[in-house]
Amino acid sequence: MARKDAEFDIIVYGASGFTGRLVAEYLAARGITRWAMGGRSLTKLTEVRDEMGLPAETPLVVANSDDPASLELMCARTRVIITTVGPYQLYGPQLVAACAKTGTDYVDLCGEPAWMREMIDAHDDAAKASGARIVFSCGFDSIPFDLGVWFLQQEAVKTHGKPAPRVKGRVRKMQGGASGGTIASLTETMKAAAKNPKIIGLLKSSFALTPGFEGPAQPAGLMPEYDSATGTWTAPFVMAPINTKNVHRTNFLLGHAYGRDFVYDEMIMTTLGDAGRAMAEAIAKANPFGDSKIAPGDGPSKEERENGFYDVLFIGEYPDGTQVRASVQGDKDPGYGSTSKMIAESALTLLETDTPGGVVTPGAIIAQPLLERLVKHAGLTFGVE
Repeated sequence: MARKDAEFDIIVYGASGFTGRLVAEYLAARGITRWAMGGRSLTKLTEVRDEMGLPAETPLVVANSDDPASLELMCARTRVIITTVGPYQLYGPQLVAACAKTGTDYVDLCGEPAWMREMIDAHDDAAKASGARIVFSCGFDSIPFDLGVWFLQQEAVKTHGKPAPRVKGRVRKMQGGASGGTIASLTETMKAAAKNPKIIGLLKSSFALTPGFEGPAQPAGLMPEYDSATGTWTAPFVMAPINTKNVHRTNFLLGHAYGRDFVYDEMIMTTLGDAGRAMAEAIAKANPFGDSKIAPGDGPSKEERENGFYDVLFIGEYPDGTQVRASVQGDKDPGYGSTSKMIAESALTLLETDTPGGVVTPGAIIAQPLLERLVKHAGLTFGVE
């Protein structure tokens, strides 16, 4: 458990940025008291704090992502760091190292699997030794999918006595675009892959985050296909390459609770017949980010965030044709409104749980208490269908 003698429970690092500010607003609205706003500019933090109407005594902590000493001092003052400062491969390495060294819990919104693997290799042992829980991907990528599969498998075991060896994640409905940070992270990942061919292999592998374990072949999910389980055509889902890796890491960390031969993929559901096929083909050909000019730090209006939503269906299949189905819904746009609540509740859950340190996933260490918090406070719904 994160140490209780720290000055703060939570520091939101990047609180002056668009998503960081949403997280800070959420914590303030939730009535959380022992927290602080962190960033590299005291002037900017002060401006944002005043713009938000927060009390003047709201603590501000200055640290720079390329200054290890300042990061360690920041970590020493808190039990958990929430960081929204991405792309993480550019601004995250020193902070992960500082948290692993000082025993400070860490949550982020990372969707950069090659960097995540690098951090696992570099800091997992140190985090285990210090007790720090380093938890990546605590937003739309990948909590609804990580916890959605975990939730379905709990029902599968309860109903059928064993986990489903094959699970399909199917996005039924979604309204809301990608964040500027997501786009920037993808851009930096492509730049890194161009310089280091090994990164391409990690990006392609569903088991990039399970060092020493390579499971069975997984569906590529790169082409439109008809799905008999839903009776619809399906299209590639842009977040699948990161979500599937996190789901397999959770299974790995749980001692293969879903099975060593577990198969999982994610696609977008369209509709029936020729219309569904045409829609799936159009999605497959489209640039998922369009001609977006959103930069890191920018994002949609409050109205757009409030009007967003998502609905994901999970189908567990057994060799004899038996199925179990579950779903996860969110009541805000996935990239900002829902994501800011999910990462905040992940940090709050860590404060109340006592689990071993290491580079871990929400599904592996805090699935049940986090799920309960998300339902109670963050507008998510988990259900059996």
